[in-house]
Amino acid sequence: MKKQLANGYVALVIVSIFWGTTYLAARIGVQHMHGILLAGLRQSAAGFLLVGYFMLFKGFKLPEAPVLSRLFVIGVLMLCGSNGLMTWAMQYIPSGMGAILAATVPIWITIFSYFLVQKTKITVQLVLGMVIGLAGIGGIFYDHIRELMDPQYRFGVLLIIAACVFWALGSVLTAKWALGVNYLYGAGFQMLFSGVVMLLIAIVTGQHLHASSFTGELWGSLLYLIFVGSLISYSAYVFALNNLPPSLVSIYAYINPVVAVILGWLILSEKLNWVIGVSCLVTLLGVYLVNNAFNKHKRNYERSK
Repeated sequence: MKKQLANGYVALVIVSIFWGTTYLAARIGVQHMHGILLAGLRQSAAGFLLVGYFMLFKGFKLPEAPVLSRLFVIGVLMLCGSNGLMTWAMQYIPSGMGAILAATVPIWITIFSYFLVQKTKITVQLVLGMVIGLAGIGGIFYDHIRELMDPQYRFGVLLIIAACVFWALGSVLTAKWALGVNYLYGAGFQMLFSGVVMLLIAIVTGQHLHASSFTGELWGSLLYLIFVGSLISYSAYVFALNNLPPSLVSIYAYINPVVAVILGWLILSEKLNWVIGVSCLVTLLGVYLVNNAFNKHKRNYERSK
């Protein structure tokens, strides 16, 4: 038990730090390949490796059809709808901006939980958190008014918002559905299903692989996303969720943006000043208040059952 708990904390550290670096890797990769194609290659390769490992070396059997169908739905929502759109968005907006907007996921999870799981009690802290979070986002966009005049930049922002919605919906369904399958094995199927779907979308929309595209930068980005972003970090995220309280695991959402913003500034010379820095912290404070209020209600709800 203690070992599982300790490993859970190690997994949380991995998620908190390394997931924040994937925004930079994706931003570099989409300079050479469409985001959906890049995400499709990443997830299908990672899923193939993870599922193959459990089948060949652990002797796991193929899950039953109902379980596979739910893994497909969750995978498409969380990795195709979320990761795919997030990677695509990196073509149009800075990696740090994408990470900050992605940090609002707990707010979306609260909204979906209200309608799909149980009624979340509307408290002063919950409302205050949402207002503060929106104020922080407003401060960030105030410093990007010129960029917002660019249709492609606005499109990138909309992609990130849609990605947050998909991730939140997938997270709520994951909590609602009891899949009865090893969580890492299930994560492998989610990656594999979402990757295949994204590759099919890329083919239908005319995105093709070109040998000339595979520069050293693209290979570095793709391999980093496959092994660090998916195999290590996503597996660590699923492991942490199964061994630590969800409220504790959610702290990754506050660390990822900080890592992404600093790396984007240091390596890609992305814009960073005191307005963006303060607005980022304000946004994270709002997200924390919302998440904290939601978790309090959830604990009270479970005690009353």
